[in-house]
Amino acid sequence: MDHAELTTEQVLKRDIPWEQYMTTKLITGTCLQLLRRYDKRSETYRSQLLDDDGPAYVQVFVGILRDIFKEETVEYVLALVDEMLTANPKRAKLFHDTSLVDKDVYEPFLRLLWKGNWFIQEKSCKILALVVSARLKPQGTVANGEASNSKSKITTIDDVLKGLVEWLCAQLKKPSHPSRGIPTAINCLATLLKEPVVRSSFVQADGVKLLVPLISPASTQQSMQLLYETCLCVWLLSYYEPAIEYLATSRTLPRLIEVIRSSTKEKVVRVVVLTLRNLLSKGTFGAQMVDLGLPQIVQSLKAQAWSDEDLLEGLNQLEEGLKDNIKKLSSFDKYKQEVLLGHLDWSPMHKDAIFWRDNITNFEENDFQILRVLITILDTTSDPRALAVACFDISQFVQHHPAGRIIVTDLKAKERVMKLMNHESAEVTKNALLCIQRLFLGAKYASFLQA
Repeated sequence: MDHAELTTEQVLKRDIPWEQYMTTKLITGTCLQLLRRYDKRSETYRSQLLDDDGPAYVQVFVGILRDIFKEETVEYVLALVDEMLTANPKRAKLFHDTSLVDKDVYEPFLRLLWKGNWFIQEKSCKILALVVSARLKPQGTVANGEASNSKSKITTIDDVLKGLVEWLCAQLKKPSHPSRGIPTAINCLATLLKEPVVRSSFVQADGVKLLVPLISPASTQQSMQLLYETCLCVWLLSYYEPAIEYLATSRTLPRLIEVIRSSTKEKVVRVVVLTLRNLLSKGTFGAQMVDLGLPQIVQSLKAQAWSDEDLLEGLNQLEEGLKDNIKKLSSFDKYKQEVLLGHLDWSPMHKDAIFWRDNITNFEENDFQILRVLITILDTTSDPRALAVACFDISQFVQHHPAGRIIVTDLKAKERVMKLMNHESAEVTKNALLCIQRLFLGAKYASFLQA
């Protein structure tokens, strides 16, 4: 069978010749006794053994992985450890028992990350992530053996983190397994990034950029879980300033907003909303969020029936924070929001000559993006008020920009405005006529006609 497709259940059906290993002195008599008591027993019976003598079994498993290199046996022991931790993840603390302080409990798993087949790599990664997370504490990265008088070189937590992060980044770049490499890496990261020391290591390894392409709307259940865990990683990184600096210069924000715009999965929406809430007050994120239409998306999300209290609270906080950001925006920022969202109305700035005089050069940003959107609105909305305001604003651009008539003509706005001169709304007809007059007759005469 292909090792990449092996399951824990299949591996644990094997019969391992433990007696033969004792005969060749690869395991001790005590080790054999412990294995005979544990191997092929029920979960209930094993659980009692681990409760009574857990560290001893950890020492047995680690010792076998250190001294025996036969692939089938390595796979079997990894499957035993995986099964033990899956049944109760809190058992990861057994690896840090004081009786093991001189034992190198990390080295075999770290070595197997790089040297084993996919089954071995995947199990080693999962086990290491749980074991390291059970050990990481605020007091620092003191590792097994460092506090003792042991003279032998023992793998430290820092060694493990460096190796784990390196392996996880390698999987995100070039996965060892075509369908499970990336999900396995993201799943482990979602566990490990809860610790500040891992965030630092991941950012230093330039890992943040490897997450961004994975932030996209999901369709299948499998891809939804991958999206959720990726967004969970980004949320955890949003508490770490050096990571935020990278997120600010990447496509992370538009991707996150697209995810909540299109996702109906509550846990995905929740983690993205909480991430956006964290980023809102950082740098220019607030202005970018307003720019990308997040206030309207939040309004839409609030109208839906969510049951998660964290999500509801996050939406309320996000809404309030966005309102504060909108208040801080300049008059042109506000105008730009209005245009980009297509919600045109006769707010004071439209007919304010000072606004047009002071901001006319801002219309040149991004290859006249705002002007192009105004022209697009003429084709895409049926709202008479929005059509009237768009025609008026195009006429204002013609009047105030030195090359206004040429630019608007080149963008083929004239034909679109002319179609609106016979609109059923008098307001639309009036402003379409004003716009055409400015295009044909010049600003001075059009102003006279308007008066």
